[in-house]
Amino acid sequence: MRREAVALIANPSSGGNAKDEEAISRAMEALGDGASLYRWSPESDIVATVRKALDEGAEMIVAAGGDGTAMAVAGALLGQDVPMAVLPLGTFNFFARGLRLSEDPEEAARAIREGKAHSIRVGEVNGQVFLNNASLGIYPSILKAREDIYARWGRRRIVAHWSVFKTFLRFQRPMQLKITADGKKLSRRTALVFIARSAYQLDFFGLDGATVISDDAFAVLVAKAQTRRDLFRLSMRLVRRKTKQGEDYELIRAKSFEIETARRRGLLAYDGEKCRAESPFRFKMSDEPLWIVLPATHGETEPQDATA
Repeated sequence: MRREAVALIANPSSGGNAKDEEAISRAMEALGDGASLYRWSPESDIVATVRKALDEGAEMIVAAGGDGTAMAVAGALLGQDVPMAVLPLGTFNFFARGLRLSEDPEEAARAIREGKAHSIRVGEVNGQVFLNNASLGIYPSILKAREDIYARWGRRRIVAHWSVFKTFLRFQRPMQLKITADGKKLSRRTALVFIARSAYQLDFFGLDGATVISDDAFAVLVAKAQTRRDLFRLSMRLVRRKTKQGEDYELIRAKSFEIETARRRGLLAYDGEKCRAESPFRFKMSDEPLWIVLPATHGETEPQDATA
């Protein structure tokens, strides 16, 4: 992997660190003299920003921001030979933490500089790339509530937790779904379907399915919760890492699957972003690879404390 020309694409709206110019400057210094900084916001075209960086000679693209920024850059680089790295500057940074990257920008930049590129396959739903997870039901509603609270109180983790409580209080009824997983048809009534592609995130919450991820498949978790009381109980068990497969959720393994909702349109979440989209929702693994930079110590260090 050539490293002479590195393009760092920063999202100023991601978390507290992304607003700190000193953090960006320290990361740029650690990346070396060949590093160039590009500004991007979700309202602009990420493909155009990535293309500009490549046209100007970038040999590695670094997504500086949260999971949403990493997802956007991944979608623009999917199928290209240029490797992608992630500099964690968001609120949760699940993808970067799964790569065992430090949340200190300077340390992460040094690890990226010395890292190696590996090809991976990522998830897609109706053509939209995602790295960590996608979901239907109560979680997209939580994200919608979180945006309103962030606008008033700022982007902090405690504020994100309050959006969960607020959304649970407003919950009315579960979804009626038809699921086709690797050709098998199922009917389910649930408040949440969580589609995982991150073994780290599953381990973080004490959920089963990491081995499914390693087999290059989706871990589809269908919550047993159907009432407001069920949701509060499930959230407390998640916090304590005490959830049980079969009791709290059903785990479905699938290489590709489809979810049809009773309503023609539904709210879909993917890597912290959301949109209202047409049913059915079709999930598959990407046909083309994404080259992702892993730190040299990846696989040699212990996972971060899940209670952090």
